[in-house]
Amino acid sequence: MTRKIDFDIDLHHLARVEGHGNIHISVRDGRLAEATWAVVETPRFFEAIVKGMSAERVPFLTSRICGICSISHFLTSIRALERAMEIEPPEDARLIRLLAMHGETLQSHALHLFFLAAPDFLDAPSVLPIMQSHPDIVRAGLLLKELGNEISITTTGRATHPVSLVLGGISKAPSKEQLLRLQSMIAERLPALEEASEFFGTLSMPDFVRETEFISLRNGSTYPSIGGQLVSTDGVVREEDEYLQMTNEYLVEFSTSKFTKLSRQSSAAGALARFNNNFDLLHPRAKAAAAAFGLEPACHNPFMNNIAQLVECHHIMEDAAMLVDRLLDADLRDIRTPYKPKAGKATGAVEAPRGILYHHLETDEAGKVVKADCIIPTTQNNANIHHDLHALVEQALQEGRTEQEAEKLCVMLVRSYDPCISCSVH
Repeated sequence: MTRKIDFDIDLHHLARVEGHGNIHISVRDGRLAEATWAVVETPRFFEAIVKGMSAERVPFLTSRICGICSISHFLTSIRALERAMEIEPPEDARLIRLLAMHGETLQSHALHLFFLAAPDFLDAPSVLPIMQSHPDIVRAGLLLKELGNEISITTTGRATHPVSLVLGGISKAPSKEQLLRLQSMIAERLPALEEASEFFGTLSMPDFVRETEFISLRNGSTYPSIGGQLVSTDGVVREEDEYLQMTNEYLVEFSTSKFTKLSRQSSAAGALARFNNNFDLLHPRAKAAAAAFGLEPACHNPFMNNIAQLVECHHIMEDAAMLVDRLLDADLRDIRTPYKPKAGKATGAVEAPRGILYHHLETDEAGKVVKADCIIPTTQNNANIHHDLHALVEQALQEGRTEQEAEKLCVMLVRSYDPCISCSVH
């Protein structure tokens, strides 16, 4: 029997997410009247800012779209421009770039899992009480985040906003000493990842399923990071330059960030999307970690995005170790391809920590950008968050949850997507 209850949940500037987003839930006579996810930040117009800039400078600016995913934005712009101007970077430069992506994803996942999401599962308002109640877990998170930062510094010159990633390759390769240090750090930090897995294995993820279309990159040979086909769990396959057919952006009156959709009313990007579309390409250690959590493709519980991120950390540690070994054996003196500016247009797609990121760039004969378009992972997740909230609150009401319980589930749901809201209003 439906309980005759009324309540409103109005959360402005939800905490422990990047940027400003609001949740509004209205229940009347025990029935859901409204469930809204609204991004309320002011757009920043990066696509207009880069017009007229030289191709060499553009990636340095687009990396400022985000302080967490700056390497992803940098490399997405580079990929688009290199495809547009037909520049082929050396293979060793590709390896360094992939290692850089691993570093960014590892530090980002560690930030989210240990410092933004974990407090929800421990009924803590922030990570500060957990530093007292679970100091070993906080330390494990810091060790993994530090490793991610060190990988980024070694491969790009800085932990955020890279300086050594350039068109045609890399301006300065990591030294043998830096690579040997990474090799040691990766081996030393594996116990921290195992400790993290044991901890998250003790947590109970909310039981919620809403069938979703998951979109990610796939190249068929490696777990996705840079470039490939655009694929969905509903069977859609597109090439990178067909990104607009994959995203279909549209405006909603209650949000300053756009929404997207493909085959259904919404779709999702991110770690769970990558997992669902590329499970077969995970390292065996990562597959074993997924099995320990009972995570199998295709999983439609958005809360399991947290676990998918942890599984990806296992893959990253193994793949990063392999990449460092290869780079130690390589001659890193030839890591940049000379090029001449030319007119062209192309799209770059990269798997940023929060999902597939698109930059479309067009250049003139002088190599200046004349048109730009960026579509962000959180933009692609906004509609799914919005519709998930609706289904989640309806389920909570059917289960007889209190207002406080429903509110907690809603904030945990949004955080599970690890939204980068400022990115979405780029």
